[in-house]
Amino acid sequence: MSDFTSSPNTSSSTTDFGYETIPTDQKTERVAAVFRSVAKKYDVMNDLMSLGWHRAWKKFTLELSHVHTGQHVLDVAGGTGDLTKAFSRRVGAEGQVILLDINEAMLNVGRDRLIDDGCIENVQLVQADAEALPFDDDQFDCITIAFGLRNVTCKENALNAFYRVLKPGGQLLILEFSQPILKPLRVLYDRYSFSVLPKLGEWIARDAASYQYLVESIRRHPNQDALKVLIQDAGFEQCAYHNLSGGIVALHRAWKF
Repeated sequence: MSDFTSSPNTSSSTTDFGYETIPTDQKTERVAAVFRSVAKKYDVMNDLMSLGWHRAWKKFTLELSHVHTGQHVLDVAGGTGDLTKAFSRRVGAEGQVILLDINEAMLNVGRDRLIDDGCIENVQLVQADAEALPFDDDQFDCITIAFGLRNVTCKENALNAFYRVLKPGGQLLILEFSQPILKPLRVLYDRYSFSVLPKLGEWIARDAASYQYLVESIRRHPNQDALKVLIQDAGFEQCAYHNLSGGIVALHRAWKF
């Protein structure tokens, strides 16, 4: 596993950590502590929190990617490897998938899962910051980041890095929690998020605080249209998004030309 963990400088002296405002240089380690804590229960909690819907959201992402044999895919913040596993089977022996995550604990879980599923021959694991990708320009046919962008300290830096390493004609897919489009659903979603999810975190992962942060980080993340603007500002074109489950999740899709 390659190791590239340095974080770039950011121009702002403070940033968000859930509903907290903290010094920018503290966020990477604070987020790392969250995912070190939840890594071993991450997949179980995903199933419980989303009622299994995260699998359908990732399947939709996979289908829209149109990734095929021989291509090179970068799965950023890929954690325990759900998308990496699916992409590795699509690209075959002639292609490659890089599972990149800043968190060693998550990568270790992902590595073990990929080995168990027989999907490691064409997969490389890299520990690195999404804001400072250790790759040459114009290297990947497709870049995905699922439920990870909201944890990045500076989203603009990450989007610029994605643009740099994506090949001309390549596409970016960002799957992330977003804002429900109907007010009644938003109310129900808020009640579920703040009342149920931290309790699940306490019961299953023995860590209510980390799941409180995850709930809050969703609320601080840019909504569908705001994220679309950030993606376009990084140079991507033909940016559009698909609302999934009433906008609880959105899949943004864009190209580099």
